[in-house]
Amino acid sequence: MSDDSSQDKQLPASARKLQKAKEEGQIVRSKDLGHFLVLLAATGVLLAMTPAWMRQMESILGEGLRFDARSVASPDVMLQRLGVWASQALWVVLPFSTGIALASVAASVLAGGWVMSFKVIYPDFGKLNPLSGLMGMFSKARVIDALKACAMGLVMGAAGAGFLYKVWPHMGGLMAQPLPSAIHDVGVALGEVLGSMLLVMAAFALIDWPLQKFLFAEKMKMSHQEAKEEFKQQEGNGEVKARIKQRMREMSRKRMLAAVPTADLVVMNPTHYAVALKYDEASMGAPRVVAKGLDLLALKIRDIATESRVPVLEAPPLARALYANTEVDMEVPVALYSAVAQVMAYVFQLRNAVAGKGAMPGNLPDLQVPAEMDPHNPASPLGANVRADSEREA
Repeated sequence: MSDDSSQDKQLPASARKLQKAKEEGQIVRSKDLGHFLVLLAATGVLLAMTPAWMRQMESILGEGLRFDARSVASPDVMLQRLGVWASQALWVVLPFSTGIALASVAASVLAGGWVMSFKVIYPDFGKLNPLSGLMGMFSKARVIDALKACAMGLVMGAAGAGFLYKVWPHMGGLMAQPLPSAIHDVGVALGEVLGSMLLVMAAFALIDWPLQKFLFAEKMKMSHQEAKEEFKQQEGNGEVKARIKQRMREMSRKRMLAAVPTADLVVMNPTHYAVALKYDEASMGAPRVVAKGLDLLALKIRDIATESRVPVLEAPPLARALYANTEVDMEVPVALYSAVAQVMAYVFQLRNAVAGKGAMPGNLPDLQVPAEMDPHNPASPLGANVRADSEREA
């Protein structure tokens, strides 16, 4: 006895499952790639803006160290100068913070694309279960993240220790240097620190990105039962689809039978085929099929036509050809114009004779029906379609 929870998930995730996971905010995320891009942006902004920042800080320090009697005597002047310095300092910090924010967004977009999902912020009380949380701590992804973080910490610590060992003798002499020179040396040291950190983060990002793709693919794998259920949801339950089709056929049949009393005549064969025709010279270019049926449905059409006093003519080849080559609400084919015109004329003459407006017509003339349009003719390719209709009606 096995269920889905005990089955090994060996099948790759389907496009539908990946799309659903993306809608829920589950995509490939690489923290190391994000850290690298943020650090790269910070380094770029620092290298580009450091000269301007140094000039700005020198100006702020120079103005801040100047006092006069008016400034000391009036607190309002001091507050005004403090506001000016704060705004100047803000313009120093704003490009740096903006660059980091844009880098964070770019890291998310590059890693997994643009995703707008609020499902990740919905409360999930199942996460409050300490047992499930404890089990999650020892999952494959968590163990790999922990090992990777330890490795990164060791490498970063070794790089930092090596850098401090290199620059420590020089750092002690900064206090004896002029302020501009000391600030310059600090900037150079900071650039070296950021450069070494960038190299380390780039190496880890190159490893972490394919690793996260692999772990995400493993997480999204499906079992055979999940694949079956998804296929069933996409294709729909066969029994339900069959019921829907049957219901649609029944509704179409009811509408079609309701149109039989409005027909001008019904052509039959004499019991297996029935086609009801209607012609309105003002709105139709040719006679139109308003109903057609096979076997039992043909008999139903005949009965309704008889009750509604719609003429019923036996013209087997024409009935078969009309049934096989037309659909409901479709005009008759051009190849059958002549035969249909003959039966329509015969019906109109018959009506006039019954109404006392003309002589009774003779026998129905022989109708010329192309052999290839008659499904009972061996030369016609339409026999298989008619047999399929017969099985469906049954």
